[in-house]
This record gives sequence, structure tokens and C-alpha cells, in this order.
Amino acid sequence: MQLVTIDREGVFRLGVRHQEQVVDIEAALQIVPDADVPTDIMDVITGGAEKLTALQRFIDKVINAGADTNSFLLSENDIQYGPCVTRPNKIICVGLNYKRHAEETNAPIPKYPILFNKFNNTLTGHLKPVALPERVSSQVDYEAELVIVIGKQAKYVNKDQALEHVFGYCNVNDLSARDLQMRTGQWLLGKTCDDFSPLGPYLVTADEVADPNHLSITCTVNGEVRQKSNTSDMIFHCDEIVSYISQHMTLCPGDIILTGTPEGVVLGYPEDKRVYLKPGDVVTIEIEKLGALTNRMVSESVDNL
Repeated sequence: MQLVTIDREGVFRLGVRHQEQVVDIEAALQIVPDADVPTDIMDVITGGAEKLTALQRFIDKVINAGADTNSFLLSENDIQYGPCVTRPNKIICVGLNYKRHAEETNAPIPKYPILFNKFNNTLTGHLKPVALPERVSSQVDYEAELVIVIGKQAKYVNKDQALEHVFGYCNVNDLSARDLQMRTGQWLLGKTCDDFSPLGPYLVTADEVADPNHLSITCTVNGEVRQKSNTSDMIFHCDEIVSYISQHMTLCPGDIILTGTPEGVVLGYPEDKRVYLKPGDVVTIEIEKLGALTNRMVSESVDNL
């Protein structure tokens, strides 16, 4: 199943992609009421298989109810997207997790996953503008990444059982202000500016993805391919990441893990060839089976603050 967050003037509603359209669940419930059907994406994540089954059963019922579908079946082009996971308890990131990315930045291959975190202020949706923090940074970089979305509480989980605790996967652009990131030994400041984690467009359930460790991943800027790789180049694969983190903290349903970026980021270029993102640039992150996430960079203004 492919879940969507519909943004109705700042109010998030649950949507489900159905044959290249989106079912607005709240609107559909006005036609066919059903108390068992979740209307919040976080409730679907925490409810797991039971809620997914109820949701699929309801969609089949309302589509075949003979009602006017125009009130709840929306074109993907007509909706505003919110982040496909709206209220994660934790946003955990893995740094330097692709072999070729570590090599392009002249960093040693890590022996353990390098972990840092982001916050909910970084979340935004597909097609939403991202205001570059021009007052404090002139070196904003793109990073195409696969996101793991936790579906079951995980603590001290073995590698061979780790993916059983995953609800699904999505795209993220782990935007990074390199001048802020490298200012000190801590990366956090360069990673946590507002809207620095566009997430989506879909949250795709694990059954539709199957093996997350062999997915093509690309990033384009203004149509030019900048990153082109495969998740098989990860140093620590998805099952290893979930297991490792669970040894140190409890992972909860709705937690998201950003798994690192492949080679091709601006930081990997020779210093005299680095051209960082500027207003007007359009960045698209596309991962096999997960759709394409697109955002336009805009100039920060008083209206955006």
C-alpha cells in the first residue's frame, strides 16, 4: 500500500494511492461511515497489519459503492502533500553509509554506523518549496536517501529479525548546510534547518518493497543527474542499521531512520567546482518502488518566516 499525507491548509489528512489517484479517507468516510478505519497516518503505522487490512477493505468497499467518487478520489496533481510521516518520535540519521560517498569525501570507511539526529521542524512534503537559510548558510547540499519507517517496537533486535519491525520505506532529501555542518565537530546545526527533510511523496509498505538493500537511487538537480547508485552500496544495510540502533535505544512505531546518501553530492566535488543549491533549483529524489520526491529551492523571505 502507498500512503499519502494530504495537506489541507495545514491540516493533515490520510490518503491512499489508488490507481494513480488518491483516496481522501476522511472524505470517503462521509459516504461510507466505518469506525474501524484510521484517518491519521500515524494510527496506520502504529496499528500495523490490522489497520492496513481495515483500510484496504474500506477502500475496496467505497470504490465499489456506486457513489460519486469525485468527492473523495483525487488526482495526484490536485493535492497538496504533507510529509508522509507526520509525527515521528525520533529522526535518526546514518552518516557516510555508502562506500563511494565515503571515498569521494576522503573519509575513512566507518567501523560502526555514524549516527546523528534531526527534528520535526525539518519535515516537509513533496512539491513544497524549501526556503534556503541564506542568512546563515551559502552551502546547502542535496542528499538522496532511503528512509526506514519503524512499525513495531524494537529493542535488542537481531539482524535476521530486524526487518520484521519495519512498517515501510520512503524517499527523503537530507538537505545539509555544509558550512554549518563543518563549523564544529558536531553535524547537527547543518542538518536541522527548517524544511531540511522533505519526505515522500508516498510511504510504501514493506511488502511492496521486499528487499530494501537492492534499490536504485537517483538525485537530479534541474533535470541533471547528480547521484545515481543503488542501496547495495551501503556499508551498513537496513537490517544491520535497525539492529544496531535497537541495541542502544528503543525504536518505536513511527520512528524514521535516514540511511545515508550515495556519491555525487556537491561536497564530493573539488572545491573549485562546488556549486551549491540556489533559489530556483529543482531537486528530485527517486528511489525504485518509492516514486519521486521533488522540491524547488526558494529564497528565504519575511513571508517564509
